Amino acid sequence: MATKKTSAEKKHAESEVRHLRNKAVKSEVHTSVRKYLEAVQKKDQDLALKNLRAVESELDNAGRKGVMKRNAVSRKKSRMARLYNVTFAASAAAAE
Repeated sequence: MATKKTSAEKKHAESEVRHLRNKAVKSEVHTSVRKYLEAVQKKDQDLALKNLRAVESELDNAGRKGVMKRNAVSRKKSRMARLYNVTFAASAAAAE
């Protein structure tokens, strides 16, 4: 007689697949954030803006997929935007 997988074994296998998928999405988010922060530290405004848009896109993607909660996504996006504004507003005011 053939052996069947129990529902617990199936659920565990499914959770492993989801875990790997979620880990990949989180890794992409962390990489985007790291690149953005490096651009901000270098005071490269154009690169920082480009990377900020990439971070926002990655965060939205993670929130849409349920990897991150909606409020966490909003909080992180807000903090990244605020960092950009604070860092480059001073340089914009000095240029005027």
